[in-house]
Amino acid sequence: MAVILSNSLVSAGIFKMTVAFTGDVKPGQFFMLRAWDKDPLLSRPISVHNYEAGQLTFLYQVVGKGTEILARLQADDEVTIQGPYGNGFPEITGDLCVVGGGIGTAPLYYLLRHYRDQNPTGKCRVYLGFRDLDYGVEAFAALADEVVLDVGGIITDKLSVIPSETVVTCGPEIMMAAVASAVPTENTVYVSLEAHMACGIGACLGCTCETRSGNKKVCKDGPVFVREEVFNV
Repeated sequence: MAVILSNSLVSAGIFKMTVAFTGDVKPGQFFMLRAWDKDPLLSRPISVHNYEAGQLTFLYQVVGKGTEILARLQADDEVTIQGPYGNGFPEITGDLCVVGGGIGTAPLYYLLRHYRDQNPTGKCRVYLGFRDLDYGVEAFAALADEVVLDVGGIITDKLSVIPSETVVTCGPEIMMAAVASAVPTENTVYVSLEAHMACGIGACLGCTCETRSGNKKVCKDGPVFVREEVFNV
């Protein structure tokens, strides 16, 4: 059980929850959250938006009964969290280009913060795309050298990658596929997948995805994969 420090609305249907937590958390990992007994049956997998000084933050979208319950929680309430799970993003030492779409921007902020801590002189550019309303752009702008924003359009239409950059993307699958296709093969591209999950530890096989090396589990083998593993490029 974790004590909720805050849980607030940041945009239409988008909430930010911060809980007290102590442990080792890597960018790109996720936790399984629940604040109910039997209904709904499954916990909800939510990626880490930020972790700093004993405060673990999730940015999540209300899309069903489970997240509706989470959105009603208030400070000093308790929520069950299990994790961190997943292999997360690798350490990136060169220049970084981040491409996020919608709620897929959530795990990219912690990645950028960690990158900036480890590479204070490294160059990082950020592309953020939203269907309707944007959110969290200011936080990215405070860390990035450049932010390209698109609301209501197609963010990959604006994407231009520098040869030295490692590209990381998270968002709708169609967007990530477009990134995987658009970025030259010389650049390394990491994609963070989303999937329905039951256990979060690879036991139930509910989040199995096809890869070039056979079926793998998003929760345990991912959620971060090299683009060539999951997309035809």
